[in-house]
Amino acid sequence: MQGKIGLEEHFAIPETLQDSAGFVPADDWRELSSRLLDIHEGRLRQMDAHGMEMMILSLNAPAVQAVPDPAKACALAVRANDFLAEQVARRPDRFQAFAALPMQDPDQATRELERCMTELGFRGALVNGFSQVGTPDNVVYYDAPQYASFWAAVERLDAPFYLHPRNPLASWAQIYEGHPWLMGPTWAFAQETAVHALRLMASGLFDRHPGLKIILGHLGEGLPYNMWRVDHRNAWVQAPKGYPARRKLCDYFHQNFWLTTSGNFRTQTLIDAMLEVGSDRILFSTDWPFENVDHASDWFDDTSISEADRRKIGRTNALALFKLN
Repeated sequence: MQGKIGLEEHFAIPETLQDSAGFVPADDWRELSSRLLDIHEGRLRQMDAHGMEMMILSLNAPAVQAVPDPAKACALAVRANDFLAEQVARRPDRFQAFAALPMQDPDQATRELERCMTELGFRGALVNGFSQVGTPDNVVYYDAPQYASFWAAVERLDAPFYLHPRNPLASWAQIYEGHPWLMGPTWAFAQETAVHALRLMASGLFDRHPGLKIILGHLGEGLPYNMWRVDHRNAWVQAPKGYPARRKLCDYFHQNFWLTTSGNFRTQTLIDAMLEVGSDRILFSTDWPFENVDHASDWFDDTSISEADRRKIGRTNALALFKLN
């Protein structure tokens, strides 16, 4: 399929490059670091060769979210966003941008999102999971009450918010001890992000702000296949639901969430996600440079779905969600 648009497509600046060093063996680091720092050379050649018209670019992980000092986190986000705006300005027909946000300070995050959306022309924000605030061991999730005004601004700006994974802190990850292979994209990324998303649903956030648009990668971080159980476990027991949200969590999942194919190129999984949320809420992505454009594109172009669904997922859903011309 020609004209595909991808929206979990990463880059790095020198200050954040080493954040990605642990995700590949040492022998592959030279290739990955080259891919992360490149925007207009090899990346464009890959896009041209495999029918990708556009990438919406975002900073690598965990980057800003792993800087406990709020002022330093804000300065890093501004530098990354200014750099990205310059790159997009060179080829706006091929690249658009997600804002990096210093969630350590909700007011600063709000101001940076407003700047990126209204002055720099960004298409939304991508945030790498929880933020470390004040000290490396102090973790904050975004259902916390101090983010009330931030989410109000996200809704007002109609800014899609991509909740991207990061690993849990080592002090919170005893279940992975002795099994480091389970960290990162193998398992820990999905588990961490799925729980964060469930916290947002259960908090009542989408009752207060029904216009919020949240994006999850990797075909939903396992949530499409668990939403029925989330809402119906022990259904014969008359017990309070235990959370503030007014409705079943699957209602918010169906109405406020979009999913991408990033790094999860399996037809059975795609069809399951389509059955859960519908093809109007799924979007193509590759997860470049951690995954290959050809692997994503070759699979998607041949996968056993209708051509109408292929075009929606590959292109037109992104045009609508991000107001792309």
